[in-house]
Amino acid sequence: MAGLIAAAVVVLVLLVFLARSVRVVAQARAVVVERLGRYHRTLGPGLAIVIPVVDRIRERVDLREQVVTFPPQPVITEDNLVVSIDTVIYFQVTDPRASIYEIADVIRAIEQLTVTTLRNVIGSLNLEQTLTSRDEINTRLRGVLDEATGKWGIRVNRVEIKAIEPPPSIQDSMEKQMRAERDRRAAILSAEGVKQSEILRAEGAKQAAILRAQGEREAKILAAQGEAQAITTVFQAIHDGNPDRKLLAYQYLQTLPRLAEGDANKIWIIPSELTRAFGGLAAFSGLIDDHDRSDRATGSATDRPSAVDGGEPDTP
Repeated sequence: MAGLIAAAVVVLVLLVFLARSVRVVAQARAVVVERLGRYHRTLGPGLAIVIPVVDRIRERVDLREQVVTFPPQPVITEDNLVVSIDTVIYFQVTDPRASIYEIADVIRAIEQLTVTTLRNVIGSLNLEQTLTSRDEINTRLRGVLDEATGKWGIRVNRVEIKAIEPPPSIQDSMEKQMRAERDRRAAILSAEGVKQSEILRAEGAKQAAILRAQGEREAKILAAQGEAQAITTVFQAIHDGNPDRKLLAYQYLQTLPRLAEGDANKIWIIPSELTRAFGGLAAFSGLIDDHDRSDRATGSATDRPSAVDGGEPDTP
């Protein structure tokens, strides 16, 4: 019976020994193993065997990229203004052994190093440069932090500035300046709009005047051409018809009523050619009888005036 108990105890010890000897390391993790208090090796992902009691797991290290944000830090610029800067650090452990044995508190060390470097960088810039040079500040911070944390087995991938907050008085001044700048730009845009509107309106009026003048010119040209063509046609017709004095006298009579058109026509000037035409027309038509010829010869008939005033002729 005692032998069975001893054997059971030995088997149990062996099982515990084997259970403590087998270690499974997850992906993106690293395990630092110490043997008798000294660093022995670093276990990678997968199955590993350690010696119980002799080997001890010192710490499990996360190899993934980690993000650390720090509370806003007051920093003095070159022009003696206090600004509050909030930063974010992206880092990754590249050497688990160094991250365990070279530094006691990695996160706090990175925070203090970031604050110190940030004060040195911002101290060489004025407020305007600080607000407009974020990329430069990020690059300088990353360079200093990566160089300092390299011996700790840590690589700083990125450094980002979340916010830069100037003092309240400076913020009020900046807001007033921005408001004035926006008002100035709005005034400039409004003036440009009015200018363009006036230019377009003037161009439109100019084009309209040009088109109107061209239309009037073409209309006058067409009217003159039509009148010239009409005169040419009439002249050609007269020339082809070879009119005599009787026809001309008839045309004079057709034209005479037009002289009386209008209320302002009070005096008519009858050319001498018209009187000769009357004589020819009278001879042609026989409108003047022999009695009138005898009266005209004796002077009993009324004189023919050479000018008529639009009313009844006066008797002598």
